Amino acid sequence: MQKEIKLNLGCGKNYKDGYINVDKYGEPDLQVDLEVFPWPWEDSCVTEIILKHVLEHLGQETETYLNIIKEIYRICKNQAMIHITVPHPRHDDFINDPTHVRVITPESIGLFSKINNQKWIDSGAANSPLGLYLGVDMEITHLEITPDPVWVQLLKDKKITEQELSAASKKYNNVIKEYRITAKVKKHQAVEQTFVEPT
Repeated sequence: MQKEIKLNLGCGKNYKDGYINVDKYGEPDLQVDLEVFPWPWEDSCVTEIILKHVLEHLGQETETYLNIIKEIYRICKNQAMIHITVPHPRHDDFINDPTHVRVITPESIGLFSKINNQKWIDSGAANSPLGLYLGVDMEITHLEITPDPVWVQLLKDKKITEQELSAASKKYNNVIKEYRITAKVKKHQAVEQTFVEPT
C-alpha cells in the first residue's frame, strides 16, 4: 500500500511532524524551488498540502502562478485537501513586505472551480474560468476570515456588528488580517471495469 504523502510547502522554520517539510532555503526535509517545474512528486500521490503564508510570495508572473496551481492539482489525489493561509491584500502585513508579490483571496481561489466556471459561462459573467482553461478543479470547503485585533476588540465590546465589520472591510485597510482557505481537489476517477464470463 502506498504511503500517504502530506506536504508542508514553503515551510520556513515551521516544520510539522507527519509532513514532508519543503522549502527553497534552510534545512527542510526536501529543498525545492516551487517556481521551477515540474515538482519532484508523481501524479496523484499527495493527500494534503499546507501553504501557510507561502502563496503570496510566489508567482509574480501570471504564468508562473498558474503553473503552481497546475502542479498542485497534478500531484494531488482526488479529494486531497489544500490548506492556504494568506494575509489580506489590504492589511499592512501584506503591503509592507516587499517579498509579497501575489494577491490571494477566496474569490481568486474560486476561479479554479469548474462548477463556478460553468455557472459563470451559463450566466454570461466575465469571471475567468481558469479551472476549465487549465484543466484543474478545486472547491473551497472552509473559509476563516480573521479580523485585525483592533476590530476583534470592537466586536467583543459590541461597538460594531458583524455586518458593520464586513462593510468596513470593503472600504478600509487593516480591517481583515488574514484568510484561511481550505480547498478540496476534485478529479474524475476512471470507473474500474471487470469482465466475467457468461454463465
